Amino acid sequence: MFIGAQVSLYPMTSDFVDVIKSGLTALTPYTDDLRIETDDMSTLMVGAPEPLLDAIRDLFAEAARRPEHVTMHVTLSRGCPGEPDDPSCHCEALVRAQDLSLEDRKALAAEAVAAAPDLGVGIDVQFSLYVLGQDHHMDEIYGCIDFLKASGTFLKSKNFCTRLRGDAGAVFETLRQAFLRFGPAEGHVTIDLTASANSPSLR
Repeated sequence: MFIGAQVSLYPMTSDFVDVIKSGLTALTPYTDDLRIETDDMSTLMVGAPEPLLDAIRDLFAEAARRPEHVTMHVTLSRGCPGEPDDPSCHCEALVRAQDLSLEDRKALAAEAVAAAPDLGVGIDVQFSLYVLGQDHHMDEIYGCIDFLKASGTFLKSKNFCTRLRGDAGAVFETLRQAFLRFGPAEGHVTIDLTASANSPSLR
């Protein structure tokens, strides 16, 4: 399986270089676990979902600790049939999770969010889950929506996406659970998300 993300960080300030560099310092603990490639458009991160989601979370949380408005766009993908298998992406927990019923998966996802670390950084996220190439994909999406509404991070539904709000630890754990527990273990599942922190529109 291939699991990865394209990540782009957008600080809304003329001091954007320092904001980006401060965020990138948070990736240092993950350099041995992830393949990280950066160009002028985005940063590709490839690897197992635990360090992958932690790295994305910590990158954004670190940038959001500053006062400037900052946003981040992420495309997450697992199981894309057009990508070669990568042994670093192996996730036994993902395979085991899909042996459970949808109700059990929703319950375990909620428990994981409740146990998420508090990072002391408030953020907003809107995202869409895409379960691709499966006849009953809407069952998985509706199950994910049920989980989201009970997650404690749910803000509201919008056309084509769901809004989350809360501490970065809980919000990114909600995203991790949506990514891993819904859709077939060996299937193609993607998430498209935009994160925002310190927006002047909320003041």
